[in-house]
Amino acid sequence: MKKVLSVVVSVYNEEQALPAFYETTRPILESLPWDYELLFVDDGSRDRSLSILEKLAEENPRVKVISFSRNFGHEAAMIAGVDRASGDGVVCMDADLQHPPECLPEIVEKLEQGCGVISMVRTRNTSAGLLKNITSAGFYAVINALSDVKFEVNASDFFAVSRQAADVLRTSYREKIRFLRGYVQNIGFQKARIEYEAHDRVAGESKYSIQKLLAFSINTIMCFSNLPLKLGIYAGIFAALLGVAVMIYTLCTRQGAPSGYATIVILICFMFAMLFVIVGIIGEYIAILFSELKDRPVYIVEKTWNLESREKECSGGKAE
Repeated sequence: MKKVLSVVVSVYNEEQALPAFYETTRPILESLPWDYELLFVDDGSRDRSLSILEKLAEENPRVKVISFSRNFGHEAAMIAGVDRASGDGVVCMDADLQHPPECLPEIVEKLEQGCGVISMVRTRNTSAGLLKNITSAGFYAVINALSDVKFEVNASDFFAVSRQAADVLRTSYREKIRFLRGYVQNIGFQKARIEYEAHDRVAGESKYSIQKLLAFSINTIMCFSNLPLKLGIYAGIFAALLGVAVMIYTLCTRQGAPSGYATIVILICFMFAMLFVIVGIIGEYIAILFSELKDRPVYIVEKTWNLESREKECSGGKAE
């Protein structure tokens, strides 16, 4: 019996890209030594994306579609796809063809060699622009410095996992604040990496603004590291050392502490700034805990196509 490769594709307002993606990817999938299922997750699209997907599902039984009740975000869409995937290997990729389907044969080779996690690493991404490339490099530098988990630099949401690794993601990694590519690199198993050059988007534009990426980066750092919570300790040590330095200066010069209104105001502003930063960091951690305690579903499925036989699947994003 042939093994099956599940290809999970997150879709949000991709009506222009979907036909090109399908026409490019289908021949590659049919040429593989494995059978395949192409699992599209519509993340509450407002254009004709869902209509196009419905038509593809009617024409090809290997095309399966999940439609959310509203927009839950790219991470939730990928998680829903992994939850519903039935293959021996699972690949997550985008519909805009920035993730080249030509890499799929090499991914299958790595899975056949026993790899549990395959990270797809961008070597070049000219369409992102200079600012986005710089901020991406900065993010990986910070997260690797703060976290015990060492992330593959320039790893993307284009990755593959074995059935065993996918089962771990389904059952054990159900946080509400999600960073799926981080979970993938944190679960262990035999790893491999494949380098690729990101193509230009075939149509449309990126759904991630700089503001969204910044918020996403902050949440990710806090989910994978508790070092920011220790900032208060470091601030206290710095304040103590500053006090000792002022005392030594006073004793050595016998001129008293540095005087002046400006000096006092600067010191007070600096200390209050440190306090507010620490309070803000604690507030972010509390907000993450609050999201987890509410235990709301990661996503809600409104309708599916070619998945009706899986009646036991949950309609929300909670693990069974």
